Amino acid sequence: MRGFLLNRLSQSLILLLIVSVIGFFVLNLLPGGPLAQFGLDPGMTQDDLERLKEQLGLNRPLFIQYLDWAWRLLQGDWGHSFRDGAPVLAVIGRHVLATLLLMGTSTAIAIAIGTWIGIRGATHRYSLFDYMATVGAMVALSIPTFWFGLVGIYIFSLQLGWLPAGNMYTIGDGSVLNYLHHLIMPSIVLSLVHVAIWSRYMRSATLDAISQDFVKTARAKGLSERRVIMKHVVGNALLPMITLAGVQLPSILTGALVTETVFTWPGMGRLFLDSLGYSDYPVVMGLLMFSAILVILGNLIADIAVAIVDPRIRLG
Repeated sequence: MRGFLLNRLSQSLILLLIVSVIGFFVLNLLPGGPLAQFGLDPGMTQDDLERLKEQLGLNRPLFIQYLDWAWRLLQGDWGHSFRDGAPVLAVIGRHVLATLLLMGTSTAIAIAIGTWIGIRGATHRYSLFDYMATVGAMVALSIPTFWFGLVGIYIFSLQLGWLPAGNMYTIGDGSVLNYLHHLIMPSIVLSLVHVAIWSRYMRSATLDAISQDFVKTARAKGLSERRVIMKHVVGNALLPMITLAGVQLPSILTGALVTETVFTWPGMGRLFLDSLGYSDYPVVMGLLMFSAILVILGNLIADIAVAIVDPRIRLG
């Protein structure tokens, strides 16, 4: 087990290094560079820009800039925002809880509903429910997330007035119910694609488990179909779903970026777009690294969980 953990950890660190190198060089090679926003100020002269470059160390070779940035990152200094001078970690910290709340809620919805649809579709193969679930999954996977968001706002906010159109809470009302009221629509919209993915994978895994010999043996012993499914099929079908949960993290983060923009949700996705528009490169790089750490950590935890449940993985 120790060798398995060391192997996965080393792979994660190498991947994080690659992400940091690519992200840093791509951002700094964009037109205008890190000082693009300052160049839009009519009162900023070329001499002012040159002095600013020297103060920020941007006049040095790009590779040296990267080494300096990476060293400070390892020491816990993620830089300061160009917009207000606040530490990058503090800026991210003001938005991370909103994103984690949205991601956690939508993931729970996707796992619960997707698992149920997948199991029922497999146990009622080729039924009307199975066909409807297949069509629904195709629709959810084919239509962009922002379209579902806009349709939801039009129907449930503008027409029916049941749910708020955006934001995380109503100003002046910090109650839990108010937060939940605002959370309903963005979390459901973000979960739609993942419900479709979970249901398809769960259906396939359940069908594969049903065809195994141990299920036939359980049925031959006279166990009820419900007990066979719940005790012998579901447990084995859920094993590959642990890996899927880790793999889905990048797409959930990407979906959160779109969903937060549509619903003006004050999370990391919205902060990323705002910072990119302002050319606030320290915050953009901080968000990129924080998201990469989150995704890699999620995949690492999923790998460890699978290895614990199935010893064949870590012995392979």
